[in-house]
Amino acid sequence: MDERIRIGISACLLGQPVRYDGSHKHDRYITDTLGEYFEFVPVCPEVEAGFPIPRESLRLVGDPENPRIVTTRSGVDHTARMTAWAERRVRELEAENLCGFIFKKDSPSSGLLRVKVYNEKGMAEKKGVGIFARAFTRHFPLLPVEEEGRLNDPKLREMFIEQIFTLKRWRETLALPRRLANLVDFHTRHKLLILAHSPAVARAMGKLVAEAKRLPAAELYRDYERLLMEALRTRTTVRKNLNVLQHILGYFKRQLTADEKQELLEVFDRYRREYLPLIVPVTLLNHYVRKYDQPYLRDQVYLNPHPIALKLRNHA
Repeated sequence: MDERIRIGISACLLGQPVRYDGSHKHDRYITDTLGEYFEFVPVCPEVEAGFPIPRESLRLVGDPENPRIVTTRSGVDHTARMTAWAERRVRELEAENLCGFIFKKDSPSSGLLRVKVYNEKGMAEKKGVGIFARAFTRHFPLLPVEEEGRLNDPKLREMFIEQIFTLKRWRETLALPRRLANLVDFHTRHKLLILAHSPAVARAMGKLVAEAKRLPAAELYRDYERLLMEALRTRTTVRKNLNVLQHILGYFKRQLTADEKQELLEVFDRYRREYLPLIVPVTLLNHYVRKYDQPYLRDQVYLNPHPIALKLRNHA
């Protein structure tokens, strides 16, 4: 990595004492591990919208699809104030070149999923989205977003971080001249990664690239990015990964010895049975890519989609 990737984040997760009671929610995994690769752009909706520290806490009330944000004790409605700030802030964030955002779970301003929304009887339903999180995702519909709590799930963590690194590589391609050769190069390198997420979207992307000369460059790149992020938001499965692993194995059919092929097939089967994590067959395949000098596979992002130090493929 020549430079760290810029990621938006709820400021309290960095240890900033900006919560309603003056506390924070410092997340060591985010700052100590992801911080090696990400440059964080902190956002605290309440403080940036002018609320003091400490302050009366807020909650969402009313319709989960269009909630109001009010103080919990006095019932003062701050919806207009918070909404106006959020719309202004997301426009400002356009200049930050963000590749994603990590939100604080359960927050009435920043919660992304299942935020409590109170009805007229004071009963809560976990169906809401925070005021700022809703504005952000509407304004940046293709950006990877996640809550810090869900990063404890190894599969969700892997998917989110994979999206971020892929988007960073796509941004680097966008910085090049809008030539078909540059798009084809990106697509070729990411073909197996896309296939591992969604064979259906992979086919659609292949068709788009094949017909690229018929489209204006702006439309081509826009449609490609939309399909790319759609694919990466689809979860990989053992079955889809095995399909890709078998596809890679086909490139060695004239080079592997019978013993080497048998070893690979045994490792694939152990991965299929979930005795081994994905990193094991991928590491073995990378060994053979290097041993037999396979240039096409050497450039396949699927085999090295993110820094190995993040240990994202180590879960069975």
